Amino acid sequence: MAFDELHRYRTFLILGAPGSGKGTIGRTLGALPRFFYMACGDVFRSLDTRTELGQKFVEYSSRGQLVPDDVTVKFWRAHLNARSDSHEFKPDIDFLVLDGIPRNVSQAALMEDHIDVLHVLHLSCPNRQELIKRIRKRALKENRMDDARDDVIQERIKTYEAETKPLLEFYGPGRVTDIDALRTPAEVMLDVLQAIIGLPAWKQQSVSVAA
Repeated sequence: MAFDELHRYRTFLILGAPGSGKGTIGRTLGALPRFFYMACGDVFRSLDTRTELGQKFVEYSSRGQLVPDDVTVKFWRAHLNARSDSHEFKPDIDFLVLDGIPRNVSQAALMEDHIDVLHVLHLSCPNRQELIKRIRKRALKENRMDDARDDVIQERIKTYEAETKPLLEFYGPGRVTDIDALRTPAEVMLDVLQAIIGLPAWKQQSVSVAA
């Protein structure tokens, strides 16, 4: 029986608008022992289109439709179970770090039975012009010219504000730490680590490892 059928994964969420540096911070955190980082893109990139779930993805994407929230969560569970089965993710000792999922309150509600969200690390960047500058720079660097267009960038930020940012209220201020994302990645990472190591769940983990 998969671990998530018996327990909820101990989870940290990285939340922030496009360009806030979620991927950089997530990958850095995931490189540390006892953290397993998973971005939403990993879920879809790992899909085997020969499976029933994979066929569902093809069905929606071929019509240019968004994958429904319940199907997205099923993709996520299948991906995470596979990582657990291969022992890349060890849910009994690892903290799960999620980036890009849940994407909205509907997904968060569907995932409540599977994840115990210990804390939300909110990479805050109220300066939208700086976000636009960062997104454009990254798109040009990766040769994704369409993503560098102002209308595309504005739509991505608008979608985040409407769909994803309400997660801060869903999880409540007691589980959210606002972190200034405009500083250097090293400074942001320091704040992220300080927020995590101050939590009871981390202190309990540290005691059990030491024992």
